Amino acid sequence: MREIVLDTETTGLDPLRGDRLVEVGCVEILNRMPTGQTFHRYINPERDVPQEAFAVHGLSTEFLADKPLFGAVVDEFLAFIGDAPLVIHNASFDISFINAELDRLKRSPIPRERLVDTLLLARRKHPGVSNRLDDLCSRYAIDNSHRTKHGALLDAELLAEVYIDLIGARQSSLVLADTRRIEITAQLDGPRRQRPTPLVPRVTDADREAHRAFVATLGEKAIWKGYLEQA
Repeated sequence: MREIVLDTETTGLDPLRGDRLVEVGCVEILNRMPTGQTFHRYINPERDVPQEAFAVHGLSTEFLADKPLFGAVVDEFLAFIGDAPLVIHNASFDISFINAELDRLKRSPIPRERLVDTLLLARRKHPGVSNRLDDLCSRYAIDNSHRTKHGALLDAELLAEVYIDLIGARQSSLVLADTRRIEITAQLDGPRRQRPTPLVPRVTDADREAHRAFVATLGEKAIWKGYLEQA
């Protein structure tokens, strides 16, 4: 099963008031494991970046000025996500910006039926506590120390790790690995083939007599005596 973990950065909180997309990051997951395939683009929002937004993601108006417009990357973006489910933290926020950009280009919106909202999943699994991405990383012992600011690709990579833990896929893979290990061990512990011709013993009669003489010097309670009696 192919899924795409997606995150965005924007100039603000509301696309209906003129806020725009400035960054998109996607991570491909296949059968609940990251494949290493990613999509990442900075986008010129065709407007200034407010100081409040810059404080969150660090993407300035000057930095974004020479970046492509969304229309220049939309085909590549849509080809990468294909028809896969989109795994997003607080999905309604990100998809509202993506669909607003698609609407400007007279493209079809992404239906909400494709969305997997990890914030809703986390709230069901961990009710009554904060379920921000940083909180989930701490909860699942995922290293996010390099996340000093928000970044679409970095956050998508972290969310992919969180998602795998959130749905229990990592635990399932460990169980499957343990099961496979047991099967292999059982095969190794099964009947072994015998040599058609036994190897010639390397221990001579003189070696055996020397060993018996040595054991005799160890006293009556030496454990080696028991082995000699069994031989």
